[in-house]
Amino acid sequence: MAPLAITALTATTALGEGLAAQRDALCARRSGLRRNDLDFGHGPLDCWIGRVAGLEESPLPGALAAWESRNHRLAWRALHQDGFAEAAAAAVARHGARRVAVVMGTSTSSIGETELAYPRLEDGHFPAAQRALRVHSLHALGEFVQQLTGARGPCMTVATACSSSAKVFAHAARLLQAGLADAVIVGGVDTLCGSVIYGFNALQLVSRQPCRPFDAARDGLSLGEAGGFALLEREPEGARALAWLCGYGESSDAHHMSAPHPEGLGARLAIRDALARAGLSADRIGYLNLHGTATPANDRVEARAVAALFPDSLHASSTKGWTGHTLGAAGIVESVFAVLALREGELPGTLNSTELDPACGPQVRLDNVRRQVDYAMNNAFGFGGNNCTLVFARA
Repeated sequence: MAPLAITALTATTALGEGLAAQRDALCARRSGLRRNDLDFGHGPLDCWIGRVAGLEESPLPGALAAWESRNHRLAWRALHQDGFAEAAAAAVARHGARRVAVVMGTSTSSIGETELAYPRLEDGHFPAAQRALRVHSLHALGEFVQQLTGARGPCMTVATACSSSAKVFAHAARLLQAGLADAVIVGGVDTLCGSVIYGFNALQLVSRQPCRPFDAARDGLSLGEAGGFALLEREPEGARALAWLCGYGESSDAHHMSAPHPEGLGARLAIRDALARAGLSADRIGYLNLHGTATPANDRVEARAVAALFPDSLHASSTKGWTGHTLGAAGIVESVFAVLALREGELPGTLNSTELDPACGPQVRLDNVRRQVDYAMNNAFGFGGNNCTLVFARA
């Protein structure tokens, strides 16, 4: 594929707001995880979370009251970091509103508001205040971002669990290459809510301590929340590219509702397709941000796939020890981390882990390393075998 320019980029996580906060925490190996202090009516679950501070005290502006939700509060905050809102507005002015598309990824969108509405049913209907909100749909996030940015091109919301906001890059590439848009605002936002915390706990996937990806004693994930955005353009003017999207691969192994294929067949397909689209051999990848959720099955399968495909020299790591697993926002957040590795030359290790699982090859690293690399990759693997791998090139 022809490389596509990333001309604006931002992320807000438990590490803080904007790129500088992410970079500083990654370099200092400072985790954003904290003991769970969110109570959704059943008492706080004993676990650790990656919570974005202050959302409870940050309502949307009055003109956006119909969009009020924790998810949209985070989307608003993330959009206004690193000059992203201004970059989006400039793209709309440059290309025309109908030539700027929006593709968002989310796992649960604003379901937290829907959870609040159900216990308050009146004659089988939501209370009037809840009915007035434009949030009870997975597509609410995409519509909200359109509202904020003024983009009026194709608008899509991808909800493929934890691969959602990685797959937005692939959708954007197809829109641009088909000539249906000249710029695409991509991103993802997911926030903590009862369905997320208690749902993953019911699957026995939540650890009672900070998650330890690829550790021999790992026992589950830590959930997080985050929002992030990128602006993709086909032919930027001047030297505006921060990095390049040069490959993507997607697959659906459809092995199980929540467990990955035991031999990692879907993961391998996605990685191979991404390399093929980028026109690269595996030894050209300098850094790989692994999906690495710290669940026993996911990490074992991913480590085996990486060991089978990449040389020992690859520096691969999971950054979920910093942010927690941000579900539908993981793809965009960890793509931002991959681009930061390209731009800063700081390759993150794997936080909280001390003894690697013997299933891991030498590619999985615990310590940070300073090294300039030309290509970085991001893996995002979702429930149901929805897999996506992205390849980025240094500008």
